[in-house]
Amino acid sequence: MKTFKNLVIGGIENKVVNLILITIIVISAAFMGMTLYQNKMLEDVNEETIGKQQQALTDITNGIMNDIVDQSMDQTTELKAQMADEVFHNLAVRVGMMGEYAGKLFQDPSSVGREEYAAPDKAQDGQIVCQTILADGVNEEEIADRIGLAANMTDMMSTLFGASADTNSCFIALPEGAFLVVDDRSGSKFSESGERVIYDCRTRPWYKQAVEKESLIFTDVEVDAFTGDIGIVCAMPVYANGELVAVVGSDLFLNSMNEAIQSSEANGGFECVINSAGHVILSPKESGIFRAVESSNAIDLRTNSNSELAAMVVDALKGSTGVRLVHMDGGTYYMAGSPIGTLGWTLLYVFDQAMADKPAEMLTSSYQAIQEEAGSTYLTRMGRIRMTMRLIYFAIVILAIASAIILGKKIVRPLNLITKRIANLSETNLEFTMEDEYRTDDEIEVLAESFAKLSHRTVEYVGEVRRVTAEKERIGTELHMANQIQESMLPSIFPAFPERSEFDIYALMDPAREVGGDFYDFFLIDKDHLCMVIADVSGKGIPAALFMMISKIIIQSCAMLGRDAGEILTKTNEALCSNNRMEMFVTVWIGILEISTGKLTAANAGHEYPAIKTGSKFELLKDKHGLVIGAMPGIVYKEYELDLKPGDKLFLYTDGVAEATRGGEELFGTKRMLDALNKDPDADPTILLRNVRRAVDEFVGSDEQFDDLTMLGFEYLGPEA
Repeated sequence: MKTFKNLVIGGIENKVVNLILITIIVISAAFMGMTLYQNKMLEDVNEETIGKQQQALTDITNGIMNDIVDQSMDQTTELKAQMADEVFHNLAVRVGMMGEYAGKLFQDPSSVGREEYAAPDKAQDGQIVCQTILADGVNEEEIADRIGLAANMTDMMSTLFGASADTNSCFIALPEGAFLVVDDRSGSKFSESGERVIYDCRTRPWYKQAVEKESLIFTDVEVDAFTGDIGIVCAMPVYANGELVAVVGSDLFLNSMNEAIQSSEANGGFECVINSAGHVILSPKESGIFRAVESSNAIDLRTNSNSELAAMVVDALKGSTGVRLVHMDGGTYYMAGSPIGTLGWTLLYVFDQAMADKPAEMLTSSYQAIQEEAGSTYLTRMGRIRMTMRLIYFAIVILAIASAIILGKKIVRPLNLITKRIANLSETNLEFTMEDEYRTDDEIEVLAESFAKLSHRTVEYVGEVRRVTAEKERIGTELHMANQIQESMLPSIFPAFPERSEFDIYALMDPAREVGGDFYDFFLIDKDHLCMVIADVSGKGIPAALFMMISKIIIQSCAMLGRDAGEILTKTNEALCSNNRMEMFVTVWIGILEISTGKLTAANAGHEYPAIKTGSKFELLKDKHGLVIGAMPGIVYKEYELDLKPGDKLFLYTDGVAEATRGGEELFGTKRMLDALNKDPDADPTILLRNVRRAVDEFVGSDEQFDDLTMLGFEYLGPEA
């Protein structure tokens, strides 16, 4: 030992001091090394966890966004196309009613009086009036009698014009050059100078097309001769004794539809209407392939060099396509198409995929920004910690071992706990929550709070995604329940009356959607009277199904009161017209059979002609039609009688049979229906209906069923012996 100024060198005190110093240095070095190792491990775990969370978040977001885009585009396109198609279908129904009435007038003109008629009058602008316009060179005196006969249509045209807000005019045109039109725009029949506009109905496209095709037609989009607005005309030729006597029709202006299409372009998407020739006729685009141009310059998109686009347009004209991806113009687009079946048009919805991917990109970008901010904060704080550790290392002699241990616990334990919690996170457990151990008032607490905020936002987003998915499943379940309720409303157990040997009956209904608007019914009013009903509600889906249930209940209630067929329809019409805000209607055929005699009393409210077999084969029974139920109050329905003999059969059906479509254009028709019935006319009703259904399926092939298909077969076997 040596002594130097009272300092013992090599003594016990020195050794103890040295030992303490060495111990503290070693412990400090080990502590610093462990801390650095744990920090590095935490950084690695953090980077790995961030990558997993970001990948899981991206996958979930993209999947949900794709599902939402698919469902939203498909349902929106189909709903808008159906709404447009219903307007055009109703227009065709009104024109058909006008054609039937005009045919009766001209078939027997001697039995009808001559009504007064008048030329357009500016003073009547804004009033619903009938105006008569003659082409140049027409001698009014020579055809005054025929104009007066046609003027009998005035009340009916005025009623139909006023009954629908969609109708812009109703008219009847004579081959002699006379044109009688009902509208509320008398002023449009005059030029700015006050002269009457020259108009020859025989030169208009709707007149020429109706005469050429000899059937009800829809024109393409054309400019109205009086107002200059764009519209579409539905027209139908009328024949008497084999000669053309008139052309009746009604038109719709497409301003509202065009405005809706023009305003559809937003946030990367737009809508357009394509006609049966593959031409774009309505579109908000002013350039490019979807620009609407005149038909003479229009491009047929069905033959476009882009095979994906051409196939999309072809399929959309046939039926709903669902959502597809189409590559064009250097980008990728979601497209959904749904047909406007009455016109053979289609509504196409186009949406830029890049816009659909933006929410996921924004969320990912926000996520990355949060991570970068947290990482930057973490690195900054860790830099400070390292500097502090260096100062602690150089001042280790002054610091006590206890302080080093406490500091070590304060830093290392929260980091270990954070690392453990992060390592336990998974796709099913993304929540990282704050605990008391993390509240250290330093960088560790900042890091823990950043993780907690980020994981909480992730859990909230995943919860919202799950809620949307559950709502979608709930709607599907409710539609399935609606289908089951509707099916339970119809007789479905066969044989229906096993204890009755006087007759055999069978029926079936196949809705085009989850629920339909067709229905059939049969029930015993008493022991000797059987009531049979078949009906078709306008429209499709849930509204039609609700209207169908109301109509069925009212008809059955009236029938059970012992009323005759005509009175049942009259009472039902009054009940439905009393509060028909949706302006829906239903076609009905009802028959009441006196079982003991075979006497059938029936009435028809605008329904399809029944098919009857009284000899060796089935034929159409062209019975007298009344107006559809629900269209107009105050209608009195007439009935007729048939005497059925043992072996006679009756086949009832809705328009889903005769109007089953192949290729979007060709109809199954009543001729093919009769051929299917007469394939085995002596078969029982069950076999007859199966033969017809098989024939329809073979005709339609793979095309989608467009309308509800309902049939009822009945065979009278004779009174009970």
